Amino acid sequence: MHHDDLPGQVDLHAVLPPALQLIADGVATDLHVFGELPRVGVAFSGGVDSTVLAALVARAVGEANTVLLMGVSPSLAKRERRLAHRQAEQLGIQLSEVATHELENPHYAANPVDRCYHCKDALFTVLASEVSEDLQLDVIAYGENSDDAVRPDRPGSLAAKKHHVLHPLAAAGASKDDVRAIAARLGLGNAAKPAAPCLASRIPHGQEVTAEKLAAVDAAEDAVLAAGFTDCRVRHHGIIARIEVPASEFHLIVDEHLRATLLASVRAAGFAHAVLDLAGIQSGGFTLTLLSQRPEALL
Repeated sequence: MHHDDLPGQVDLHAVLPPALQLIADGVATDLHVFGELPRVGVAFSGGVDSTVLAALVARAVGEANTVLLMGVSPSLAKRERRLAHRQAEQLGIQLSEVATHELENPHYAANPVDRCYHCKDALFTVLASEVSEDLQLDVIAYGENSDDAVRPDRPGSLAAKKHHVLHPLAAAGASKDDVRAIAARLGLGNAAKPAAPCLASRIPHGQEVTAEKLAAVDAAEDAVLAAGFTDCRVRHHGIIARIEVPASEFHLIVDEHLRATLLASVRAAGFAHAVLDLAGIQSGGFTLTLLSQRPEALL
């Protein structure tokens, strides 16, 4: 399947096994505190967590009372933006783009270990103020699951608490595996979609986040995916692009034409050198490494 391809309409009301229905019921219970049919804004990225949350919210309060809210800034990959719109079409739910300006915040641009907090704080500040009022929303929710809730590299949850943003999946005890199982049952096109952290996660902590660096990473990752890899991270090390792809796909780089084309594309993106990381893809590669050395960094 092409990275932007999705199958047809989902069935939001498909029958779920009892354990997964309990999660759906938990999400509905979380929302019904705000009325029988509250109007709910879902912070939406097009990833599987926010898509499943959107589906369960619509299942509980109806598509007309569900609004998808996508923060747009240079840290959002263009391919993820396209896919989010495709996913919203598949769900049949309104999607509103919201401009965020986290790069203007020096605390974010400095790229500390809690950068994610400042990003989510910027998003939720906008959503909880003018967007919530403009769209007449009763509550805002985001797609944190129970596995994410216990990870030390996800300080964005602190921003959610500050702005009274709900996390219904985590509250219902939905694990990452539960979320993907629900996605498959409802026919969501991204049930098996790999996680796609924001582009700023490719820049080492302590090195400034700039629009230029983010654009270089975005273009280089497009080139890696166009070469046939199913997932990737391009870590920004100045003039060096450190490419992470699934270890099971290392064999692809042996093709001389593919390698030459990829190298040319990565150089065109703004890097002088392209290197393959033999460790493969590493979730939280920069943040978790730093926290393992300095666990107090998020305190």
